[in-house]
Amino acid sequence: MTSLESRRQEARNNWRALQNRPWPVIYVGAGSCGLAAGAAEVIEAIEGYLRKTGQRADIVRVGCIGPCYLEPLVDVQMPGQPRVSYSNMTPSLVKGVLESFLEKGEVYKGRLVGHFGEKGTKEFPRFFDHPMLAPQKRIVLRNCGIIDPESLDQYLARDGYAALERCLSMSWSEVLDEVKKSGLRGRGGAGFPTWRKWLVCRETESDKKYLICNADEGDPGAFMNRSLIEGDPHALLEGMEIAAYALGAREAYIYIRAEYPLAIARLRRALDDMRAVGLLGERILGSDFSFDIRIKEGAGAFVCGEETALIASIEGKRGMPRTRPPFPAVSGLWGRPTVINNVETLATLPNIIRNGAAWYSQFGTETSKGTKTFSLVGKVRRTGLIEVPLGMTLRQVIYGIGGGLAKDFKAVQTGGPSGGCLGEEFLDVPIDYENLAAAGSIMGSGGLIVLDKNTCIVDTAKYFLNFTQAESCGKCVPCRVGTRHLVNILDRICKGKGEIADLKRLEDLGRTIKGGSLCGLGQTAPNPVLTALKHFRGEFLAHIVDKRCPAAVCRDLVTYRIIKEKCTGCQRCVQVCPTGAITGPRSEPHSLDMSKCIKCRSCYEVCRFDAIAGDAIVIES
Repeated sequence: MTSLESRRQEARNNWRALQNRPWPVIYVGAGSCGLAAGAAEVIEAIEGYLRKTGQRADIVRVGCIGPCYLEPLVDVQMPGQPRVSYSNMTPSLVKGVLESFLEKGEVYKGRLVGHFGEKGTKEFPRFFDHPMLAPQKRIVLRNCGIIDPESLDQYLARDGYAALERCLSMSWSEVLDEVKKSGLRGRGGAGFPTWRKWLVCRETESDKKYLICNADEGDPGAFMNRSLIEGDPHALLEGMEIAAYALGAREAYIYIRAEYPLAIARLRRALDDMRAVGLLGERILGSDFSFDIRIKEGAGAFVCGEETALIASIEGKRGMPRTRPPFPAVSGLWGRPTVINNVETLATLPNIIRNGAAWYSQFGTETSKGTKTFSLVGKVRRTGLIEVPLGMTLRQVIYGIGGGLAKDFKAVQTGGPSGGCLGEEFLDVPIDYENLAAAGSIMGSGGLIVLDKNTCIVDTAKYFLNFTQAESCGKCVPCRVGTRHLVNILDRICKGKGEIADLKRLEDLGRTIKGGSLCGLGQTAPNPVLTALKHFRGEFLAHIVDKRCPAAVCRDLVTYRIIKEKCTGCQRCVQVCPTGAITGPRSEPHSLDMSKCIKCRSCYEVCRFDAIAGDAIVIES
């Protein structure tokens, strides 16, 4: 038995022992979403209760398990019993939950999500039978929310680094062939076959080759890579070792934005633990394979998600793209062959090598194999991190996993600022590379932003164009100048000063930017406005011809009033109004002073009785 096999067996024993402690084990979702929702305060309350009562329990901090809208999630595992999960935990609820378990020996009924056992009932369901989780297929997320991400032993206990061991018994070509047979495509957005990029790099003669993990996740509303690293950093690191072995690379970088402090801290801890047991460095596990990984913190420039700009940033230069060819796989970091893969692409590799290409390729479609993680956000009821087989439809994701919307669906933005808005007619489109591209959008890295009837498509397009315009590096004229003109035209339309000719200007300028820009940022920047024009032209015409914003969003085109007949006097609008424009006693219709109203829309959003009306302002042409 090798030293790693011995360590893994010990880790498995410890993992089983953790499940069968003679005292309780309490798991707390301590990813960024959980911490933002108050997990740190909940942990303090748990520790305070244990000190006060003299009770003993282990507290395990885990990553995000997926349903972010339920955070902070807290699981209680009594001796010999399955974990029982509770949602939206607060410090004030801790005493009641722990008293029920530790003093009364009863399962606490409030905020119950489910248990982690094998069978469930209507009264006591399984956690993974929850409607948000049941349709998913967790492959890359299999450990997230289950194990302590700062524990190498807990990763080993769940077959961690078994794929690396198998990989080291294979030739590089066998590893590459396994990845080829799996059908894995890049999860960063382009969907390029992973094995092809690897083969080009491997067959390029050079004294040194590099691997770079692109963790510069910059799309608004996207958090898949961050959550994966926070919840299971060793999955990424094991995947990087597998990729480096196939490439013949001895050095690698993880390029990660500095705004991800928790993910960076957990990566650093994982790297230290790997070095301590010989999983990183010279002659890994006694083989001829030597390899090391460095972390490079980025400054948060969206353009550095582009391969050549990312490389320039690592080299200490300003993050700006260069012309291609040569492609990085031929001449990349410091002029050497370099492969850049996304976090999810790399973290998927251990599952492929451990279980085999045939196992992985059974999921997905003929051309888009496997699963994909998405951040499901916006107006959907159940927001969070999900992983689904490619080929699932947008409708199944939004209405099945996401639970639908509180108000009527209008569109879904896929692919972030580089993607497009797809309306109701696209809800039955399968989510894969080809079908989303045919619809005029992209999968991107995995952002899904759901929009309802109260969202203005013109304003949304302007938001994304503002973002890409601000993030343009300025190197090429079509992107630097063109995106600014797009923003100016959209701003004019949102103010009711647009004209019909602006629609053709948007289309012509958008196509020019797409065709003339140097890198992917500029080439995809017009996508939000072009898809919005194609699928929601009527909304643009309402702004231009009728001088009206149908969604009552654009401030220059709307004024708000209270419908007295519908107002119940609940005072929700009074509480959110930042200027005191809304007044009135409880249970009586309120009044709105337009001289104080700043049109922030807060009252419109919180009113449950449709008692706030957004009326068009008549603007003289």
